[in-house]
Amino acid sequence: MAADLLAACLAATAAFCCRFGDVTAYALPYLLLSAVLPAVWVCAVALNRAYEPRMIGIGSEEFQRIVRCGVGLTAALAVGSYLTKADVARGYVVLALPLVTLLTLGFRYALRRSLHRRRAGGACMRRVLAVGHGPSIDELVRLFRLERHHGLDVVAACLPDGASPSGVTQVPVAGHFSDVPLVVDQVQADTVAVLACPEMDGVALRRLAWRLEATHTELVVAPALMDVAGPRTTIRPAAGLPLLHVEHPQLAGARQLVKNVFDRLVAASLLVLLSPLLAGLAIAVRATSPGRALFRQTRVGRDGRLFTILKFRTMRRGSERQKLTLVSDGDGPLFKVRHDPRVTPLGVYLRRYSLDELPQLINVLLGHMSLVGPRPPLPEEVARYGDDVRRRLLVRPGLTGLWQVKGRSDLSWEESVRLDLRYVENWSLTLDLQILWKTWSAVARGQGAY
Repeated sequence: MAADLLAACLAATAAFCCRFGDVTAYALPYLLLSAVLPAVWVCAVALNRAYEPRMIGIGSEEFQRIVRCGVGLTAALAVGSYLTKADVARGYVVLALPLVTLLTLGFRYALRRSLHRRRAGGACMRRVLAVGHGPSIDELVRLFRLERHHGLDVVAACLPDGASPSGVTQVPVAGHFSDVPLVVDQVQADTVAVLACPEMDGVALRRLAWRLEATHTELVVAPALMDVAGPRTTIRPAAGLPLLHVEHPQLAGARQLVKNVFDRLVAASLLVLLSPLLAGLAIAVRATSPGRALFRQTRVGRDGRLFTILKFRTMRRGSERQKLTLVSDGDGPLFKVRHDPRVTPLGVYLRRYSLDELPQLINVLLGHMSLVGPRPPLPEEVARYGDDVRRRLLVRPGLTGLWQVKGRSDLSWEESVRLDLRYVENWSLTLDLQILWKTWSAVARGQGAY
């Protein structure tokens, strides 16, 4: 709230100084408006529920609500000035309201990054009591520990009555379903996460909610669906039952057309802007090792169609023959070697900062790839895919993706597949923009690239 007040003060001051400069009789009402704007802005943000704890620190909903505040205030001011026939200085409004929105978004983004760093160190975490069966609890613990920025730390578990505690290996078992309210007090949990299980039916869940109500403990229910979230899921009440409606992923149609147009426009623009860099890298590759500047390789695209991927060459000649003598560090079909002796000194640098992948913008322009999507696999990798993994081929492979921003080559095969399938199931243009934004920091760190 302090950050939002500061953003509104800065925006109001900047708008007044830029539009009026000095305090005159005409500018006096706008000086008063500038003084009131911070309080009005905070009230608008509060009415849009952007101060709810569950919105802070994760997801795009927090930022979307801030944008709605800016649009709503602008619309309210426009309608109010029309109804009252007031002569409002448009220059002031055009500066103040967009600026307060942008500054608020910037401050909240900085606060979010700070919160994520603190959560990575174990601070600012919510203590979670997991309720369910052993394997589901272990999987929940693994996911929460893998993505600590969500701020959820499972500290104990409760199993069905009569279940053996040996089924849970990640956290201590503190009781059974009937003991949940007592265990909440013992472990000082502030959140109870109920996993899908037949014992916790509607009646039992309702009674648990009543018992937790007195302690103000948050209750969350995790459905059996994995990696399906966002706009695909909605709650629709029917006959007094909250039905979770899951829509099919939109893999064709108007939204995909918008994605294709967006990808090609951005790729064409980047090719023009980065043409001096691309030319310089091509010359450097040719000058530092014998061979062509561009490396061409057959990859598998959407619906199993083959295409030729373009990359800057990072290996010496004869690397494919030398591959037979190397042992992969990966745990799946993907062949990767952490300290690959075939990579040239310049290639190490290019791979670390993903500069070798810039020619793939041509593949995006040609429609073989997308800016964001699953990693483009080799034909021999696809030959070893199971039925579930083949779902990655329903969309175009991407220049970047969740695998790029979550760890790159440091990820296990299982985790890479899970991230790619999550993208396929939950694709949206908003998610693409979020991944593109996060790619810059992932590439700058250079971790997991080899």
